Amino acid sequence: MRIDIITLFPETFTPLNSSIPGRAQDKGKLDLRLHWLREFGLGPHRQVDDTPFGGGPGMVMKCEPIVACLESIGCEESRTVIFPTPQGTPFKQEHALELAGREHLVFICGHYEGVDQRVRDHWVDREYSLGDYVLSNGELAAMVISDAVIRLLPGVIKPESYEQDSFFRGGLDHPHYTKPAEFRGHQVPEVLLSGHHKNIDEWRAQRAAEKTRKVRPDLAGR
Repeated sequence: MRIDIITLFPETFTPLNSSIPGRAQDKGKLDLRLHWLREFGLGPHRQVDDTPFGGGPGMVMKCEPIVACLESIGCEESRTVIFPTPQGTPFKQEHALELAGREHLVFICGHYEGVDQRVRDHWVDREYSLGDYVLSNGELAAMVISDAVIRLLPGVIKPESYEQDSFFRGGLDHPHYTKPAEFRGHQVPEVLLSGHHKNIDEWRAQRAAEKTRKVRPDLAGR
């Protein structure tokens, strides 16, 4: 997969060079490219934003630099352009799975009061929101969505490592324990030490269902 990210702050994407995203690049499963939007800015000061028509606070990111950067990336027929925004569709695991099957993703990272609506109307394919809150920049959201997608790419991690994750089958994951079996008076559930795999599977399913009903009742029964 190829991922292009249009950003005013490319230095913030260091986390995508470590852990699972870093391994994905090392294995040749991910081609990550960062594009500094300021290079496409207008005039001697490389302007990328301006005051909003109609008045109001803040600045709006201009069409010209973003579209020029998109045109430099090319690949219009194969790419999916994503704009993270609080106004977008709530991003879920099902979206990550679908995007992992795409050939090429392009992220536009917004700032200030957002980007000119014409970019969103005519050059953006998907808009996703991470939740009902506002971040100071689109870089954080782009990294989160990218990470959720990258770990699902074939050959990056073993499928059994993510198929039991929360949301993969609808509900939340079960509790996990490791050595030692006793820590400061707190014991690991006996069933996990029994070696009886059928009982362990049943226990895990029960705990996952209980957690889902308690924390995310909207997911219960899915």
